Amino acid sequence: MRALAVTPIHLPPEEIRRRQARYDRLAPPGLAVELRDVGPAAPGSLDDEASVRASEREVAAALAGARQGFDLAFPDCVLDPAVPDGPADQGVPVNGLLKLSGMHLAAANVRFGAVVRNEAIGAELGRRLKGYGLEAYVAGIAILELPFDAIADADAWNAALAEAVDALAAAGAAAVINGCSAVDVEEDRFAARVVDPTALALKLMTLTTAGRSA
Repeated sequence: MRALAVTPIHLPPEEIRRRQARYDRLAPPGLAVELRDVGPAAPGSLDDEASVRASEREVAAALAGARQGFDLAFPDCVLDPAVPDGPADQGVPVNGLLKLSGMHLAAANVRFGAVVRNEAIGAELGRRLKGYGLEAYVAGIAILELPFDAIADADAWNAALAEAVDALAAAGAAAVINGCSAVDVEEDRFAARVVDPTALALKLMTLTTAGRSA
């Protein structure tokens, strides 16, 4: 089974290679993920509403033009740019890391929170969760206020994560979605279970796609 992943922002080759290696490591047996850069028309980071909307437009165009030959596709982003809130067309399905992860937690009756890098990302993630009908399960969204470079620095990200997870756990979160698709977290060191949305979504994609072909 082949999956196409499209970055939400324009990235240099070395970051594409780092993220591709992470997909190679996380993909369950039987799933091969090919990560492609969204292209130079996309923003270089998500720092405000305008960059979020531009990312959404460019990801939609990239997914529409490159799905042939793949069994499924998804944005390499927890904000699920260009992922429909409701049922999609019957062609190559477009999945969302946040949609799959959040709905899985909700189906298990787990109240969850999320951590994100900045305010703009937090606002969009909240809008997405509302669109998916998951508001009742959300204990809160914590803003880490980290620079873009922290995405490739697991030590910096994990250091900032502990206080935010403590606060969300105190607010009733049994799980916390790590709001970046490209960061490895030390899941066992925090006050609540920290969910890697990429790892979880890849497992769920494998199960659901196998179910459709059975």
